[in-house]
Amino acid sequence: MAPTPAATMPILFDRALLCARLARARKQGGVTFLLDRVTEDLADRLAAVRRDFADVADIWSPRDVLPPAGRFKSVARFAPDSGSEVLPLQPESLDLAVSALAFQFVNDLPGVLAQIRRALKPDGLLLAAMVGGDTLTELRQSFAAAEAECEGGVSPRVVPFADLRDIGGLLQRAGLALPVTDVDRVVVRYDSAFALMADLRRMGASNILVERRRTPTRRTTMLQMAQIYGERFADADGRIRATFDVIWLSGWAPHESQQKPLKPGSAKASLEAAVKKTAPK
Repeated sequence: MAPTPAATMPILFDRALLCARLARARKQGGVTFLLDRVTEDLADRLAAVRRDFADVADIWSPRDVLPPAGRFKSVARFAPDSGSEVLPLQPESLDLAVSALAFQFVNDLPGVLAQIRRALKPDGLLLAAMVGGDTLTELRQSFAAAEAECEGGVSPRVVPFADLRDIGGLLQRAGLALPVTDVDRVVVRYDSAFALMADLRRMGASNILVERRRTPTRRTTMLQMAQIYGERFADADGRIRATFDVIWLSGWAPHESQQKPLKPGSAKASLEAAVKKTAPK
């Protein structure tokens, strides 16, 4: 499948701004607890795959997330690009493609997944982690309520995150076999909503929506947001909760050695017979 034509692809994210925000976060001393968790989990997931990978690509991860290169012959690392989302990958050139906390900021994720699928050798693996699901739902709800009360409307504050089921469908659409998705939910506690927002800036994860609000938020709106956040999402000790959902996705380039589902009607035993056999007498 070819990437979505630029003329029809909706541009949600300002990727030039993303690169600037990531650079600023590194300069300020980034907050990396989520990336650290993903890096450790990535190593565990790769360790569970009993094979070596010769040619590997790390696509747009904010830093090096691969474990020591004993299993790899060559590693190509692609930094986040401020412009095109076209990857300079040759067909059937990779045994493994990984990405950590980058795909949530891609405008044409179906197109990027299709590019990776074409770049994988037969039986090559894509393993990636992206933010999605209910991430920052507390902040999103608090801002929406505060703006509705103070300004009579709601502006785009938090990026739209993909749902787990949507990601599974995109893997299949890209032509990847044996697709698997799961969610690692991380709940972090903060002293206030402002402390959370400071961490988001130092993660390079503040608002990069093209349709973001361009004027400063009113002080009264910010204070109301923090109050609503505390009222709705605080624990007994007064600290607030912030949810981060990390969606893991994996899929393989098709190969004849892989397991394949049975064709409809090819089963040798019926469900009805199995139920009757196990039913109490």
